[in-house]
Amino acid sequence: MQQQATVARKPHRLPLEDVIRRPEGMWFIVATVCFGAFMAALDASIISIALPKLEQAFHTTMNRIEWVSLIYLLALAGCIVAFGRLSDLVGRRPMYTMGFGVFIIGSALCGASWNLASLLAFRVLQGIGASLLQANSVSIITAAADAERRGQAIGFQALAQGLGLSLGPLVGGVLTHIASWRLIFYINVPVGVFGTLAALLFLPRDRREGPRPRFDLVGALVLAFLLIVTMYVLKEGFRPESRPTTTAVLFAVAVLAAVAFAAVERRADHPLVPMNYIRERVIWLGNLTSILSFSVMYAITLVVPYWFVHVEGLSSAKAGLLLTALPVGMALSTPFAGRLADRWSKVKVSAAGLILAAMGSACLFAFARLTPAFLAGLFLVGCGVGTFTPANNARVMNATPAAHLGVAGGILNMSRTLGMGLGVTAGGVSVELFTAAFGDHAVALAYRCSFLVAAALALTALGLTLMRHKPSREAA
Repeated sequence: MQQQATVARKPHRLPLEDVIRRPEGMWFIVATVCFGAFMAALDASIISIALPKLEQAFHTTMNRIEWVSLIYLLALAGCIVAFGRLSDLVGRRPMYTMGFGVFIIGSALCGASWNLASLLAFRVLQGIGASLLQANSVSIITAAADAERRGQAIGFQALAQGLGLSLGPLVGGVLTHIASWRLIFYINVPVGVFGTLAALLFLPRDRREGPRPRFDLVGALVLAFLLIVTMYVLKEGFRPESRPTTTAVLFAVAVLAAVAFAAVERRADHPLVPMNYIRERVIWLGNLTSILSFSVMYAITLVVPYWFVHVEGLSSAKAGLLLTALPVGMALSTPFAGRLADRWSKVKVSAAGLILAAMGSACLFAFARLTPAFLAGLFLVGCGVGTFTPANNARVMNATPAAHLGVAGGILNMSRTLGMGLGVTAGGVSVELFTAAFGDHAVALAYRCSFLVAAALALTALGLTLMRHKPSREAA
């Protein structure tokens, strides 16, 4: 009787799995994630410079064409937490790779749009793809990086997102100048294909053990509705032409949706966002201060170009070029701050960043002329947000159980999107209020005072960061 030999089947391996499992292989993963984070963030702001051309191309009004920007943000904010939770259940690598595919298809269709309605529909698809990418970026890095290098790795991811959002108008201006608005979308196709290949090569497979919990669909839908209403109120509800009654009703709807979401999550067997997780002070304070820090950045990003054009009389191209002092500051500070956060107190690094952001905003108020001191103020704001973000994000992710890394990353990215909406609202409304108070002849003073509002937001975030607490799972 012949003895049958048992042949062990070798598990399917990724092409570069041996490389990415080495200590230095983590940086291949980080680079891949940063690529997707940059691309998704870039498309959130790149469209702004092309809105006048889209208005002409589709023979419509500016009020309608602004929905091209708004609807992308609504889709991004509405889906990002749900996709983060799904990645915890089914795997981060497949969700992230799927994000590239959806983003590529959405971008190609946007470039081929034949009217405003089709462009809006395809921008929703593009926003869904971007949310798949952004929901998984921080969690993939957190799972791949060891504790000694996690802050630095998260810093690079934050840098990629910040640069994408800040450089969008400049890149969009160049592309529309050399070709047409369609190139803004078509350029994403080859870039997205490259990102997909990198994800397939470098992102490690997720290991899942035990039964898979059910996805909280009801909670996801209620949260999506809550975020969409909140984003809409932040971006549109406080404009001069908005009716106060409509804004109040929408705000009340958002509050009711928040109450409904809390009730749904308490009763769910497998909640989308566990309430005990949200109640951790490190978590909710970290996300709240993230909202405030990005609101500082985007209040200034909104106001400064108008100040350059309307007060200093610069061209839009030169204004955009000078504004790059802010992302340059962010680019130089973020990797250094992430490394510092790994070796020093994350609370102190976060606080230092917010102090720099407040000082930069104060410089903009004090030196409200086109001088090196004013540009230094922009640079300081970029350094401040770039210093705060990796340390704060690392604190939040360190306090998160491994089973909830996806949803935690989604919430952090959601806070950035909400901060963007709050900053645009704070900057625009403050200018309008100060103009009304001082008179049309004092527009320059109104712009200056709006910089004080940004400084106040930074100081508020600083106070929250320095609140004493005793986290249960995180060493600050």
